[in-house]
Amino acid sequence: MPLNFINFHVLISHSPSCLNRDDMNMQKNAVFGGKRRVRISSQSLKRAMRKSDYYKTSIGQSSIRTKHISTLYQMAAQHLGDRYDDVLVKDAVSLISGKDLTSDEEVRDDAVAPWALEEIAWFCEQIKQAKEAGEDEKAIKKNLKASTEAMKQALASCVDIALSGRMATSGLMSEFGKIDGALAVAHAITTHEVSDSDIDWFTAVDDLQELGSGHLDTQEFSSGVFYRYASLNVGQLQENLGGVNRDQVLDIAAHTLHMLATVVPSAKQQSFAAHNLADLAMVSFSDLPVSLANAFERPVRASDGFLKPSLTGLNDYWQKVHKGYGLEERCAEFSLDDELEFPTDIQKQESLEAMKTWIRNDGA
Repeated sequence: MPLNFINFHVLISHSPSCLNRDDMNMQKNAVFGGKRRVRISSQSLKRAMRKSDYYKTSIGQSSIRTKHISTLYQMAAQHLGDRYDDVLVKDAVSLISGKDLTSDEEVRDDAVAPWALEEIAWFCEQIKQAKEAGEDEKAIKKNLKASTEAMKQALASCVDIALSGRMATSGLMSEFGKIDGALAVAHAITTHEVSDSDIDWFTAVDDLQELGSGHLDTQEFSSGVFYRYASLNVGQLQENLGGVNRDQVLDIAAHTLHMLATVVPSAKQQSFAAHNLADLAMVSFSDLPVSLANAFERPVRASDGFLKPSLTGLNDYWQKVHKGYGLEERCAEFSLDDELEFPTDIQKQESLEAMKTWIRNDGA
């Protein structure tokens, strides 16, 4: 049987930056192996990926994540205006969300949820056909529930929902619109300890003020080598997209690797410009999801920088896990370090594009 999980392992060294902050405007961090690490949350990374130019050109439009149902209806009516009238779009959004849109007051849901405009279009078409057949609302809901697979096919226009999943608490979505995410993304952490961050005292100079500054503030920042990990459930993604074939999922997986290796959250980038690309990208087709974070449970110590021992440590730990558990997997790796030794069971690839081709070929 084809191996169902694709594991992505990425090492990326970021120059001084503050790519993800908490509610106190401090760098997000985590304690791992008893030591403080700087952290980039999975939410931050996933948003950066789905909002990237690469996602838009290679996969398509991302979902609209909102709790503002009235504004969502207005956007949908404008986007679908050449296919469906406003009343039909309003009926569809009301039915899906479970919210009454007949008044002029702004309507909000209880929580932010992802929406796909083409999914709304699919509901419009079903409601239109049902009304033409003289069916009432109860019959419409019954028919919609019986068409969940067709509804999922409409999600092909918003792959990020199929990847990340969706929870819903009201309307028809709460009954059959829930989706289990196919892509699990870990919080990225530094492979080494970051005990003390740096503080940037910055000023805004007022050109019309002779003395002093117009503004004075501080910003925490640091640098580090980050381990990014994600796991894609191939079968789950096929199901979420309405039963697409494996080749289509492998194409999405190739694009996922590209984004994990190249996309960086945008926070404070105008001040730090930490536009760094991955130094190593490893991908394995496996019979189960396996993180290699424990390669860095004992923090890497700098001898000649943190990057080189992080690259070596990841490969060494992969070899131990692979052999120790007798895992059934196919693995390939691309690294910018020409001197890095590759384990014998890992196929060396010369570029990121070669890695993507290897994924599309099912690891062959």
